[in-house]
Amino acid sequence: MALWNNPRWFDDKKRQEQLDDHIRTTGKARFGIREFEEEKKVDAVRIHFNRVAPKYDFMNSLLSFGIQHAWKRAAVRMLGVRRGDKVLDVCGGTGDLAILAARRTGPTGQVTIYDINYAMIQAGRHKIDPFPTRAHIGYVQGDAERITFPDHTFDCAMVGFGIRNLTHLKQGFSEMVRVLKPGGRFLCLEFSQPTNPVFRSLYDFYSFNIMPALGQLLAGSAESYACLPETIRMFPLPDELADMLASVGLRDVRWRGMTNGISVAHVLSLIHISEPTR
Repeated sequence: MALWNNPRWFDDKKRQEQLDDHIRTTGKARFGIREFEEEKKVDAVRIHFNRVAPKYDFMNSLLSFGIQHAWKRAAVRMLGVRRGDKVLDVCGGTGDLAILAARRTGPTGQVTIYDINYAMIQAGRHKIDPFPTRAHIGYVQGDAERITFPDHTFDCAMVGFGIRNLTHLKQGFSEMVRVLKPGGRFLCLEFSQPTNPVFRSLYDFYSFNIMPALGQLLAGSAESYACLPETIRMFPLPDELADMLASVGLRDVRWRGMTNGISVAHVLSLIHISEPTR
């Protein structure tokens, strides 16, 4: 018997209920299996990440058996960051993607970690601040649904394992498109549904038996590490996400599944110069 309630993978209809239009119509939003008033979800997400921030990197590496680092390296390679680029890392948290991007921009570029949660930014600063070669990485605390940069500021915008925590997913993507320069490049790296049914069953068992137990033992919160797989099971599938990205002004959508589809990187090399759909 699972240690934690397994909501199972949502079907098409229930996944649609996680999207902006349904949330604005009903005034309700989910964070995992819990439902909140639309405007209250951001507080639930803040409390969650305040709680997990001190051991966020350690737990992510442990629970993924270190594979998360390979996913991130592959995704940043796909993005094609160039020397001198200005890069925005939305929901950048403890800075893993930013560090990888900064190696490619070199000191003539600029990488900005943009995250609403101060505790998460602080938890990653020991990996950046002491190193002169990472001095071109900066921090901004802000809301990903209302990015505080002018239009057409960045050559690249990326988000890794954070977009599904927003209240309004499409709004977050629209903001990323807005701050990209024409011809800019976009990356979304997120968890998804494993493609092999047998592997998916094993993944479900691990997600709702082992992960919460380790979360309780090592981080003092089973709930936090059950919420993670809950949110994954409600997130759009890769083709659905590609359609959403196209609807906000992105084109040439391609994606790559990794580790039997546990994570998927969507990369887009061009954007329409016209205003994205809001």
